[in-house]
Amino acid sequence: MQSIFLIMDMINDLVGEDASGPKGFKKEVERRDLIANIKRAREKADAAGAAVGYVRLGFSPDYRECPEHSPQFGAAKKNGLFKLGSWGTEVCPELAPRPGDYDIVKHRVSAFFGTNLTPLLGANGIRRLYLSGVSTTYVVQATARDAHDRDYEVVVLDDCCAALSEEEHEWSIKALSRPAKIATSHDVTF
Repeated sequence: MQSIFLIMDMINDLVGEDASGPKGFKKEVERRDLIANIKRAREKADAAGAAVGYVRLGFSPDYRECPEHSPQFGAAKKNGLFKLGSWGTEVCPELAPRPGDYDIVKHRVSAFFGTNLTPLLGANGIRRLYLSGVSTTYVVQATARDAHDRDYEVVVLDDCCAALSEEEHEWSIKALSRPAKIATSHDVTF
């Protein structure tokens, strides 16, 4: 079965050295050793010939796609966050995309909503998604549930995800154990 490893929202505004977004992500990414774990999973995906895609939250420079009344995204424009074409929406340098990797830009929580992900998966015969990134509570949960409801096989890599706290992460992984298989970068097989 064709597979894709999705590395989601590992962008500078959320996890970079000078991240401007919620501060808890950077701390949890470091504490959970997320960069090393994602790199390990990436090596396995490459060795197995799986596709790799980077999902990035971002808005046009004029924020035309940003819902100003959203509790989650409403302050993005005011704070200059998640502006496409800026340092903030680039993938953190340690996980930089490689030639041939897919770029999926989203304007909402799920990697499916309003993006090129569905046509990309269909055109390449991909039926299994491996999910990683920040936040377990938002993009990972939303994407896993959307993928499940679209009849994809879903694998969430526990040690390749982080939330704002360990408690939020553990709650999310427990909730995801029904619509997805849970694995780690150590035991995953692509």
